[in-house]
Amino acid sequence: MRLAARHHAIAAFLPLAAVPSLMAAPAPARAAARPAAGPAGVGARSALLYDVTAGTTAWSRAADTERPIASITKVMTALVVLHEGGLGRKVTIKRKYLTYARKHDGSTAALHAGDRLTARQLLYALLLPSGCDAAYALADTYGPGKKRFIAKMNDAARELGLTRTTYANFDGLPWPTATSTRSTARDQVRLADYAMDDAVFRGTVGRRTYKLARTKAHHAYTWTNTNRLLGSYKGAAGIKTGTTDAAGYSLLFAARRGGHAFTGIVLNSSTTNESARFTDAARMLDWAFGTTDTYRVPPAPTNTPTD
Repeated sequence: MRLAARHHAIAAFLPLAAVPSLMAAPAPARAAARPAAGPAGVGARSALLYDVTAGTTAWSRAADTERPIASITKVMTALVVLHEGGLGRKVTIKRKYLTYARKHDGSTAALHAGDRLTARQLLYALLLPSGCDAAYALADTYGPGKKRFIAKMNDAARELGLTRTTYANFDGLPWPTATSTRSTARDQVRLADYAMDDAVFRGTVGRRTYKLARTKAHHAYTWTNTNRLLGSYKGAAGIKTGTTDAAGYSLLFAARRGGHAFTGIVLNSSTTNESARFTDAARMLDWAFGTTDTYRVPPAPTNTPTD
């Protein structure tokens, strides 16, 4: 998979030299308003906060330790689709996509077999409710076939220099084993920084909800973003939650205030407290922005997956 030859350009895939701080060992950037020791009260086993504006790693913890990343995997799934292009192509939802998601107890977009949706619409189904059914539909279409698609994901990871990242599937579910798909905080923040430079990706993950009216081609759908920082934390801009028993509650996130932007991640903030990842992210961002606001995680919307 040659990213440089893509006809649907993703500006986010920059030369590795463009972000040297993510290649080197973490070197905390200390602003006057930030306690030198870093953000307090962050429980994540691995974490990293990248100062996009300054081009430096602001703070990290176990940033190069490989861990399962659960549905954060879907960031690469989306980028492979964006690289291939043709977002207007129609995809018929097959029953096997729904059966697959149920078999693995994965989060879904509640797709209906027989519906015809565009790839662009399926990106919302993939990234907002974290639909494993949508992930399979896209992988099957753009591989073609899931094995070829997964190979494209790993090719892209190698080309981007994500040397400690392995994709065993297209959605982060725990197969063939709980840790087969794995990465590091540093690799995933690098990927997120690239992804957020793409307007389609950025616009998708920044949506709190996305609605489709019923047509002759498909049922009506309403998809709600599992990232509850959106709309509750000032400046939050995305990007992706992830949860499995092995990965714990994790979150890849981005925020901007007053012309200053940060991208970060928390991996395994907790295995029991679903909201811990949002609290961890808010504490990291508060430290980075030099604010002392008290952040309260909003409750999960009724009848929506939390992933």
